[in-house]
Amino acid sequence: MHFISYFTSGFMRALSTLLTAGWLAGCSYAKSNQQVLVSDDCGMSWSQIPAGDAVPKGAMNPCYMKVVIPNFPMQGDSKFVTNLKDRVRASVHIDYDYSITKPLAFIRQAKYLGKANAQADSNEALSPAAFEGAENMVIDKRIRDVSKALFLTEDIVELDQAEIENSLLVQSNKALEPLGVHLNFITLTFDLDEQTRQAIDVSTAMKIYESRNLAEVGKQVMIQRAGANRIVVENQIPVTTPEKED
Repeated sequence: MHFISYFTSGFMRALSTLLTAGWLAGCSYAKSNQQVLVSDDCGMSWSQIPAGDAVPKGAMNPCYMKVVIPNFPMQGDSKFVTNLKDRVRASVHIDYDYSITKPLAFIRQAKYLGKANAQADSNEALSPAAFEGAENMVIDKRIRDVSKALFLTEDIVELDQAEIENSLLVQSNKALEPLGVHLNFITLTFDLDEQTRQAIDVSTAMKIYESRNLAEVGKQVMIQRAGANRIVVENQIPVTTPEKED
């Protein structure tokens, strides 16, 4: 009887050790630079694992999903063509730095990320490249929508670069923060065609003339400049004709 009791007790201890080892082997741990989300109903609902807590693999649940969202700033860019005031067309290049501040709100907009990361301990789980599609679908779309509405009232000659970047940052964050994304900064670049650049130069020059009460002189200079012929100077070697003998 004592032998059976000892055997049963030893067996239970061994079984407990094996189960604990199996559980530990089936888990990874959420890091401070990660935001780990898990779902046990095929992405219908999500919960966040705090940093330092174990993240089970959920191997017995075919509907188990996991995504690791970076908990640090990432960079993106957006390029598109837009209209400014008076139907001036320009190519726009926007560079931005962003952070995912509310992962549970963000994952609702990019549910496909749930199948991207299998191991929270893997370096690949934190690759910003995995979020390129999410940037296009969630961030770039909102930035383009806000930009196009904002630029329609902006005069390309009068616009203040710093002011429009700040306005774009504020309005973009109003659209993105409910989706769990915060833009840290934005850099805006306009790529204009040659004709538009020349028009800006003329407008700027006229303002300088007007500030000196020389508006008429400025007009005459612009007219002469517009009607000036292009002078091409070429160095030519004279050709000598041999003299005929008598």
